[in-house]
Amino acid sequence: MNRVNAKMSGQSPPESPKIGTLNEKPLHAALKEWYAQPGDRFEVLVDGYVVDIVRGDLLVEIQTGGFSSLKRKLAVLTEGHRLRLVYPVAREKWLRKMAPDGHGQTERRKSPRRGGFEDVFHELVSFPALLANPHFSVEVLLIQEEETRRYEGGRHWRRRGWVVESRNLLEVVERRLFETPVDMVALLPGNLSESFTTGGLAAAMGRPRRLAQRMAYCLRAMGAIKVVGKCRRALLYTRAEPSKTTGL
Repeated sequence: MNRVNAKMSGQSPPESPKIGTLNEKPLHAALKEWYAQPGDRFEVLVDGYVVDIVRGDLLVEIQTGGFSSLKRKLAVLTEGHRLRLVYPVAREKWLRKMAPDGHGQTERRKSPRRGGFEDVFHELVSFPALLANPHFSVEVLLIQEEETRRYEGGRHWRRRGWVVESRNLLEVVERRLFETPVDMVALLPGNLSESFTTGGLAAAMGRPRRLAQRMAYCLRAMGAIKVVGKCRRALLYTRAEPSKTTGL
């Protein structure tokens, strides 16, 4: 969410006994409701920013899109508060296409793509070193979701004119909390060599090299892995030595 208007600085919005969902997209609203616990406060103004959930001294921000827009907000809030960023990854996704004319029968199919906890690295590249901050943590939720698309000819050529209408939560199937870089290192596959390249990491995970490159970039920025040389033209990495600053 964006920084609130300066006129509201120092003022708390009126609290409601219900979770505020005004102008929220369905997936975000459903995840906030799923994550809520008795005693939570919602849409609270903290240091000039509206926070999704305040739970005691913990701030909880739910983000269903890219992390880049949160960079400044998280930097400010983690200076004096504990903050947990909650991020959903679709382990399974169903795609529902509305009829192009808006009247015919919809088409529904299951996507062959399956996400995992490591997909959070696609977004952590926006602020890879932040997890070394003891005030910051990330919780990844593996979910089942349904994505509804509508046809708008001439737009989004990569999807041949289909645009996302909404994303809806079906079920949360697994969750995992990452509080320190050592928690992230645990995502490295067990069959990975002691020294490895991003190509070797991709092969060990069975995932695209682009993800492996982002994973290596983030882990290196956290101080969790380090460069020890080169293998041909590729950087060679290994796990870093224990450090007081990274928690490794």
